[in-house]
Amino acid sequence: MLVLTRKKGETIMIGDQIEVKVISVDGEQVKLGIVAPKSVKVHRSEVFEAIQQQNKEALATSIDALKQFKLKK
Repeated sequence: MLVLTRKKGETIMIGDQIEVKVISVDGEQVKLGIVAPKSVKVHRSEVFEAIQQQNKEALATSIDALKQFKLKK
């Protein structure tokens, strides 16, 4: 893990397309701004973990359950 110290207004570059800027610091809370291409998904870790869990649950769905949703002509 790389650990960097930044002050309000300072930035960190990840590669040549992702910029992370320290917007504000209030006690133990830090507000970050992230500039990245639209093709790069940016999520808080708890949201990312929830998405991963939902994807695992979707993979575990049985074929029979999916057939119930098949559209009738």
